[in-house]
Amino acid sequence: MNKKVFLSSLAMIFLLPATYAQKRLPDEIAYKIKSEAFSNSKIEETAQWLTDFLGPRLTASKNGQRAEILVKEKMTEFGLSNARQEFAVTFTRGGWENEKTYIALTAPYYAAFAATPRAWSGGTNGLVAGEAVYFDVTKEDDLAQYKGKLGGKIVLMPVTTNYTINFEPLASRLTDARLNELAQDPRPSASPVRRSMPTVDVSLREQMTQLIQAEKPLAVLSGEGSFNVPISRGLNYIAGQPEPILEIALPIEDHSRMVRLARKNIPVRLEMDIKNTFYPTDTLVNNVIAEIPGTDPKLKNEIVMIGAHLDSWHGGTGGADNGSGCIVMLEAMRILKSLGISPRRTIRIALWGGEEQGLFGSRGYAQNLLYDLKEHNKLPGYENFVLYLNMDNGSGRFRGIYLEENDMAVPFFKTWMEPFASLGFTTLSLRRTGGTDHLSFNMLGLPAYQFIQDPLEYGRTYHTLMDTYERLSLEDLRVNAALVAWFALNAAQDNDRIPVKPGILEKLKGQQDIRFY
Repeated sequence: MNKKVFLSSLAMIFLLPATYAQKRLPDEIAYKIKSEAFSNSKIEETAQWLTDFLGPRLTASKNGQRAEILVKEKMTEFGLSNARQEFAVTFTRGGWENEKTYIALTAPYYAAFAATPRAWSGGTNGLVAGEAVYFDVTKEDDLAQYKGKLGGKIVLMPVTTNYTINFEPLASRLTDARLNELAQDPRPSASPVRRSMPTVDVSLREQMTQLIQAEKPLAVLSGEGSFNVPISRGLNYIAGQPEPILEIALPIEDHSRMVRLARKNIPVRLEMDIKNTFYPTDTLVNNVIAEIPGTDPKLKNEIVMIGAHLDSWHGGTGGADNGSGCIVMLEAMRILKSLGISPRRTIRIALWGGEEQGLFGSRGYAQNLLYDLKEHNKLPGYENFVLYLNMDNGSGRFRGIYLEENDMAVPFFKTWMEPFASLGFTTLSLRRTGGTDHLSFNMLGLPAYQFIQDPLEYGRTYHTLMDTYERLSLEDLRVNAALVAWFALNAAQDNDRIPVKPGILEKLKGQQDIRFY
């Protein structure tokens, strides 16, 4: 078919009266997207570039800032328009970089440990050695015995997790039974939300922290993660404050071994050399954004957005979390550009900063462009927001989508998904899901959704040293990119839009503390 005739026919499909059933793009477009995604995929190349070359991308770190610049260049290379780093918020913790990590047991014998210092904790100022002291505190009266005894020592925190043998598979895919369960509307049987009281004695924990800070030990060691792989976490540090005591996460196997020795009164000694560097206070969280511009005079300012978070923790290279999402979204935009179709609405990719620290990038975007939460006023971007599709559940294949109790979205996705059912995308769930960037928009009533994904090794690898290129399922990522490209293009061409959820903005008014998790 002549290209001009084909594009004209494509436009006519979406000019039909809206009283008919929900429309979707022709199967010929689905075929073209699949062909580009599966026969000319750049997934493997982009995956190696984003993980091995870009490396860890901790919020506001030097390497994270380097990644932003390189991703912006990649977007331009893919032919996207107006690639840019866009300010989201000022990051009060400031920049921090881990530049060296060495820790080993030296008595009663030598053993080197895999370890990750907590982000925004201090270092050792060279190689140091010291005796380990087990900080066995379960009640306030226990604190007195450690006063004056922790200075220059290495503090072993209490064991909080005991390993038990797990007979479940390390990686898994969603079963048909689980997908059928997700497809059921949970609202009729949902119980009212009740906030549970914290199980940890917050006051005691604060007193423990205060004592440790006052005593100035060499370091604090805790058990985080299993399979001899530590987990990355961060401290709630504010730039300009005194540097916190060095805190190191060890695998529970190594940490528990030392605790058991110490409780038997067997002397435990360690040596360590940790270099962590703090950077200035005026650090910014940026989002990296680019577009395929819309061409319809009436619709070109409306935005269909796809996204994932670019930041990662500092231990691995952020493969599954969330390099996988960034790879898919970049590939989806490349696929759309390769088709040569000019969408009616603008299609925008946003790779968010600061998600791991509290959705900073997407929250900043929403606050700056969509809705002023302080004044409770819509901003111009609110009315132009059409759809946001997010990926942040690892490398597994899309099996459906969480529609966040928005019944009005069902007819759209039910129609759009038809050409991809053979690839396993079959489930529309009205359930809500949390913990990632779609919440910044969904809380405003806007159509913003996270995909249902096969979990693969989700629980074992997230936030650990293992979160690298090896965690990526390239076949699944190719399918996901095709699906994102298809859904985004349908939303960009459709005469209709998924309605916002009514009454949401009225509920926000008067709220001083808006919870995202």
